[in-house]
Amino acid sequence: MTGIELSSDAFNDHSFIARRHAYEGPNVSPPLAWSGVPDDAAELVLLCEDPDAPSGTFAHWVVVGIDPHSDGVEAGQSPPGGTELVNGYGQHGWGGPHPPPGDDAHHYFFRVYALSEPCVLPDAPRADQVHEEVEKRRIADGTLVGLYQR
Repeated sequence: MTGIELSSDAFNDHSFIARRHAYEGPNVSPPLAWSGVPDDAAELVLLCEDPDAPSGTFAHWVVVGIDPHSDGVEAGQSPPGGTELVNGYGQHGWGGPHPPPGDDAHHYFFRVYALSEPCVLPDAPRADQVHEEVEKRRIADGTLVGLYQR
């Protein structure tokens, strides 16, 4: 399996995400860039999840149908060709970090998956449902981890 290089101009891997991207801040999705998508990818799927959430893994951003020939997304935008599904807050699109005050820093896993064929997800998928569906079709992936604490 090949790897996709995933990065952001807003934060480095395993570094803190700015309040600008947090739920209690302006709640602007961070810019992301990716490269190394296999030529035979049918679509990309983007997932941002917080496995440290008290109620279990929380989906902050789920986007399906992203153009596999794209190379990223600007801050505050939807990825090219993508359809933003309902996040854990019950809203379409990005919902930024919002860990409980006083918790240790939570880890926010941004994952881009290249799929061999489109996947079908419910409108408000849980993170585990996304993983289950993409595993059936995944030909490459990339991960970037951000931290946030209140």
